Amino acid sequence: MKPALNGRDYTAPARLPGGHAQTMWPLLIKGPLPRYRRERWETPDDDFIDLDWIAGTPGAPCVALFHGLEGSSRSHYARRLMHAVAGRGWHGVVVHFRGCSGEPNRLPRAYHSGDSPEIDWVVRRLHARGFPALFLAGVSLGANAMLKWLAEQGGQASGRVNAAAAVSAPLDLAAANTALSSGFNRVYARHFLRTLIPSALEKERRFPGRIDVRRAMASLTLRDFDDAVTAPLHGFLGADDYYARSSAGPLLGAVQLPTLLLHAANDPFLPRAALPPREILPTAITLEIPAHGGHVGFVHGRPPGRIDWLPHRILAHFRAHLSDTVIVR
Repeated sequence: MKPALNGRDYTAPARLPGGHAQTMWPLLIKGPLPRYRRERWETPDDDFIDLDWIAGTPGAPCVALFHGLEGSSRSHYARRLMHAVAGRGWHGVVVHFRGCSGEPNRLPRAYHSGDSPEIDWVVRRLHARGFPALFLAGVSLGANAMLKWLAEQGGQASGRVNAAAAVSAPLDLAAANTALSSGFNRVYARHFLRTLIPSALEKERRFPGRIDVRRAMASLTLRDFDDAVTAPLHGFLGADDYYARSSAGPLLGAVQLPTLLLHAANDPFLPRAALPPREILPTAITLEIPAHGGHVGFVHGRPPGRIDWLPHRILAHFRAHLSDTVIVR
């Protein structure tokens, strides 16, 4: 397909009206898995993360993806982005947050929306590989954590990364969790809790006394779970403290790296009103708010539909920030 130039190019299919349909349909048309090569990195605190790689041609750029809540290299957006990366002969890598690669991590801690120190460690190691260009893509939870890192780094980020793209980022975590706690949106919360709660109980079995098991099992919303599990495991006083200290939205003014911020106006995970006004964002951020697309959806084309508009938009942004000396296809 023709590369997307900006968010105004996206048109949702008439057969998928509304943000919910546009969010859920991609789950049914994931497509095949790329041919990943897995690599394990030992972390400085004696834990590990797994990375799934797509090999590119020598001298080609690298695209690193930070996935969303309970996501992985198997998620529909990861598959499509890595296929698009491979089609250009670029290198690609899906960075799994701790415990998301199919094997429980070793420590009581897991991952969370504001874990910018983990992003920093990963980016430094990727930069040390010597790719002629390194690009970062973040989706949902991974997008928020990546944006928080970009803000904290300020001008120093450009010493390691060429450009970034954040898709469907929950920039205001409190607003996002309020949205996911009412109406039909509770379906999404229940979907996440079906894996989050068993994982928390397994951690409690291995590391007794870290969480309130009764409250964890009784969680009906993500806020309930964050208050009972995420916050105590990661040094926060509770859900409110976690959301306040981890939301990337208030920090965006410090971002200096060229960054695409793509968010559908009908994203059910974060209402349009919770997005920052365009006029307060730094010039480094390109804000695109298509009217439709859902949460990391952006389906297009004739039935059954395609989900390659999003990777094309991301890669078009990255290509615009390549030097003439880097090999591209």
